Parts: sequence; C-alpha cells; structure tokens
Amino acid sequence: MDISELYGRRVLCPQVERLPIDGSQIQTLPTLKVGKKTITCLRCGTITNKQLTAMPNQQYYCPQCVTLGRVSTLDKFYHVPEPNQFEVPQRILTWAGQLSPLQTKASVMIKERMGQHRHQLLWAVTGAGKTEMIFAGIAAALKRGERVAIASPRVDVCLELYPRLQVAFADFSIALLHGRESQKYKYRQLTICTTHQLLRFYHAFDNLIIDEVDSFPYAANSALLFATKQAVKKNGGILFMTATPGKKLIRQINKKKLMVSYLPLRYHGNLLPQIKIFLTSDWRKQLQRKRLPNKLLNELMKTLANYRCLLFVPHVSDLQPTFLCLQEALTDKKFTTVHAADPKRLEKVQQMREGKYEFLITTSILERGVTFPEIDVFVLGADDPIFSSSALVQIAGRAGRSVSRPTGKVMFWIQSYSRQVREAQRQIAYMNRKGRRLLHG
Repeated sequence: MDISELYGRRVLCPQVERLPIDGSQIQTLPTLKVGKKTITCLRCGTITNKQLTAMPNQQYYCPQCVTLGRVSTLDKFYHVPEPNQFEVPQRILTWAGQLSPLQTKASVMIKERMGQHRHQLLWAVTGAGKTEMIFAGIAAALKRGERVAIASPRVDVCLELYPRLQVAFADFSIALLHGRESQKYKYRQLTICTTHQLLRFYHAFDNLIIDEVDSFPYAANSALLFATKQAVKKNGGILFMTATPGKKLIRQINKKKLMVSYLPLRYHGNLLPQIKIFLTSDWRKQLQRKRLPNKLLNELMKTLANYRCLLFVPHVSDLQPTFLCLQEALTDKKFTTVHAADPKRLEKVQQMREGKYEFLITTSILERGVTFPEIDVFVLGADDPIFSSSALVQIAGRAGRSVSRPTGKVMFWIQSYSRQVREAQRQIAYMNRKGRRLLHG
C-alpha cells in the first residue's frame, strides 16, 4: 500500500493489509461517537439507537454505511491530511470547443466563485451544456494545484462524464470511482465519482462539484449530504448543479446561503420542448390484453420512420408486457428493455449510443445524465406516483438536445392529471419564459 492512498481519505484499519512503510504521518481517527442512548457514525453521520446496533462486550456498529465496510467501535480510520502533492502539467485545458455568450457569462461567474471557494448553484435547464460551463473553473483550480472532484448520484452520469473530462483535460490522469469499478484506487488531482464514494473521503477537495443534485438517492439521503460536507476541506468550495432544484436548495438561495447562476436556454439557444398530454383509459388493462394505446403506437411509428426514441414506463413489471406488445407491432425494429438492476444496463445504453437499437423501453433510470442525439421521448403512465415532477422534467429534457434537431417531441400518456405532471409543465413553462426574455431582450 502506498501512503498516497490515505491522502484526504479515511480507510478502515482491518481492511488495510499492512501500513505504509512511513507511518509517522498517519493519523488514527475514531469511527463512532458513543452517547448515553445513541451512537453517531463519523463516516456517514447517521445517529442510531444503541440497542439496535449492539455487539458483544458493549461494542457497537453503524448499520447505514455497512456496504463500504462495517464501521464499529472495534475499528479506527487511517488518515493522512490532504497534502495537494501534485505535479501540474504545462497544458491544463485541452478542450477545443466554444461556449455561447450565455454559457460564457455563467462560466466566468462559476470560475470566479470557485476561486473564492464559495458555495454556489448552477440552475440550468437540461441540455444547457452544464459540463462545458465548469471547464474553466476546474482548469483554474487545477492550475492553482487544488484537488477537485465531480460527483453524481448516478453511475451512468459518471460514465458519461469520464470520457468528456479525459478529452478536456487530456494531460491529467483522472480517477473514476463507483461501486462497479474494479480498478484499484489511485491518488489523483481530478476525480469523478458517485456521491456514495464521497463517504470514503475526509477534507480532501478544495473544490467539489455535485452534478444532478436533485436526483435519487442524493436528494433524500442525509448520509450523502453529510459525506459532501466531510469530503470538502473546511474552507473548500462546493458547486451544486441541477435543472430542478428542490425546496432545500431554494431555501438556501432565499436565505443568501447559496449563490446562484441561471441559464434558462439550451446550449444551442433553443427553449425546452413542451410536454404534450394524451389522456388514455386504463392502459395496464390494455397491456394485459396485449394492446397499447393506438395513439402511442402511431406516434412511435411516426418517430421511428426518421428518428430514435426512449419509451418510459413507471415500473420494472411494466417493461416486459410493453416489450411483447411492441414486438408484435414493430417486427422490423431493434429495441430492448433496461432498468436499474439490469446486469446488462451499461452495455445496452452503450449499444443505444452506437445506434444498435432504435429505441429503449426504460424505467426512470435513464431520466438524466444520458444523451442520445435527435430522439423523441414518450412516457406511458406519467401520472404514476413513482414519477416526481423533477424526474418528469428530466425525462422531457432528453429530447431536443442536439443542434441537428433542437426540438423533438415529448409526449405523456396519463389517466388523469397528477400534481407532478402539472408541476413539470409549470417548471418547463417557467424556464421557457426566462429563456424568451433573454432571446427577445
């Protein structure tokens, strides 16, 4: 083991085969704080009743973050404070693209606030080009010798970001960390990781960027919010990025605790596609009879004559019946189903990118972070409670992302208007009003 593997990290003692040769720099940190009735995990911040976590001989463990290796009072963490021990290459930013005037304005603001290590939010519509807007801020931070991480709740988003960042910062070795990554951890100046991986870091990053901050599981997970605060240095900067900020972020903006930059137009200067609604009778009963709404089938066939699409359904149990219906109706088309627990999920998404499928039938797992050019979007059962308003906005945002086809169709099939569907329509209309004001001065 190399001592650099402990820089800005907390590594459980029992999981370390042997200490690095020079142990003088290594700090040992406690794992749990034991109170009268509760224990507090110092890795994920979870407070648990002592009776629920008791082990023999008055020892305790944390049940919340056990998948990262069980934390108990029998253990301790090895840690070395972040030394920022990097050889910064001559070339920093190797990205050759160009930002629009609106993107440039947001990029300058982000760079300035990252330089001041502020806490800030980039509120930009889906397809605004958020990733490209952070390049200048990252480049300046790397030039200063800072350690930077970009974290997302979704593995898919990390896998899409990694090759883009490799092109933009070609002279840097970038760490990619997620639960399915088999590569051994290495100390790097620039890291891309899932938000769960932040639980392994401690005061490591000078600037931390959290992408898709409103998405599951990050938004509702107090352990991940705790991990964010722990992973960044005490005076470090945090940049949150989203198209659909939740109530907590809005409150922080209103209390002036969070600086905000808006971008209501997509990178190609167009507005978000509006959602078109179709009312349908009980579509699940139709599915049982191996039928889909006629209008849905007709719209799918219209799209597939020239373009590709994504068809979203609420639950994994809806995938196979929908697939079988369409298999009979679209015998000449190549398509498949995909969901979160699908062992071939990443492979199927890649094959869709490569044009090997004409469409995917999917659950909300593909609501964000995955870009397929020139597609239309259909949602069957958009009024199902499983779809939050932010998920529906993100799903709608899969359409119209490319310059070659900046519009695209977004069509929802519902049995009745739910609060979430109305809220999604309202959010898109709100950002489009802001966008029109920019377009027309």
